[in-house]
Amino acid sequence: MEMNDMVIISVDDHITEPPDMFDKHLSKEDLATAPKFGTDENGKNYWTYQGMYMPSVGLNAVVGRPMEEYGMEPNSLEEMRKGVYNVDARVDDMNANGIAASLNFGTVVGFDGGRFHKAPDKAMALKHLRAYNDWHIDEWCGAHPGRFIACGILPTWDMDATVAEIKRIAAKGCTAVSLNENPTTTGLPSIHNAYWEPMWKAITDADITICLHIGAGNPAPHASPETPIEAWITTMPMSVAVGAADWLNLSALERYPSMKICLSESGIGWIPYFMERADFSHERHKAWTYSSFQGKKPSDIFKKHFMSCFIDDAFGLDNLKYLNEDMVAYECDYPHSDTLWPEVPEFLWKTVKGLTTEQIEKITHRNAMNFYNFDLFKFNKREDLTVGALRAKAKADGVDTTPKSSGGASPLAEGEAPRRIVSGDLMKMFAHHAKEGAKKTG
Repeated sequence: MEMNDMVIISVDDHITEPPDMFDKHLSKEDLATAPKFGTDENGKNYWTYQGMYMPSVGLNAVVGRPMEEYGMEPNSLEEMRKGVYNVDARVDDMNANGIAASLNFGTVVGFDGGRFHKAPDKAMALKHLRAYNDWHIDEWCGAHPGRFIACGILPTWDMDATVAEIKRIAAKGCTAVSLNENPTTTGLPSIHNAYWEPMWKAITDADITICLHIGAGNPAPHASPETPIEAWITTMPMSVAVGAADWLNLSALERYPSMKICLSESGIGWIPYFMERADFSHERHKAWTYSSFQGKKPSDIFKKHFMSCFIDDAFGLDNLKYLNEDMVAYECDYPHSDTLWPEVPEFLWKTVKGLTTEQIEKITHRNAMNFYNFDLFKFNKREDLTVGALRAKAKADGVDTTPKSSGGASPLAEGEAPRRIVSGDLMKMFAHHAKEGAKKTG
């Protein structure tokens, strides 16, 4: 196998939602009360919804910019690559990057639909959440059959509505949902509470994969406001271990042996030690903690139920023997700052070329197909989805991948001399957004 022979599925990418997202899926009062897209006097785009103000977030859509501009927010859609918010342009960018298919998380609605969970009028929020799922499944994913894995969001504040929505989106062919890894952050019971039992049953009955995206629930920790921002970014993937340990101890895994959980944007290099530590802790403490793990080691449970994914993880791939190679997948993270677009095949090939062809096939696409019940080749021939074939199409279509400067707002104060960016700079930026929002929403 050569680099151009690879077929790549990315199980973690993102959408910056377009202004007309709800137009075809709501009408009259429901459309009038839906999240609204706006532009302020400085040309900055934002959304408002039920008293909430949602501006662009730094590093969320810097794909295609020079690296020197990372950390400078795209203020408007015009400052982003069109593929960030336009599905046809997204497929062009996927072709240029050799990506055959992609699973996309939302931005303004939150990775897990958190904006709707925070809305005070839950009846209204339920209508708009359902409309978002319709847009995502029918309009975004449906625009290019076979190129996207649909991922819905759920109204988990209402369990009856949650079960109904699982059944509804499953009937549409949606095979994944994104959940908050720690629902107590939204005022709901923990995942260990009986409240969730109907959802576990409905999800497993429908054979839907649960996606737990970093940042939706547990915050990525940093030591202080003076912590350099790179320290915060460095530890983000490893912070997934907090939620992973919680879910690994979920008793529902005993009752629902077919439950599937993906740790989205997790990385894999830390996982061998995580499993080793879980096994050690269980062996030393099970006599008084009464954790059963079905009479098995925690690592056995992890390898059975949890998929993990990586962007660039040579160490993790070198230690693949300590993982379940059937539960590892690739992620591109387009259009975030970690994305390797448009050079994913080059970076990926360097780290997988020492594996067997069988292992490469699994990690690049077959594991994702199996885990998400996704038939990549239903609508497109395999030979048309290889890195080489997709890039040839992008070249023929004139897809331009040249970095383009867009400017944007620096986290430093105007006129301030360059210095190391710290976590507190981001906090100040968020506080400024909140102040702006208070003015716009009253």
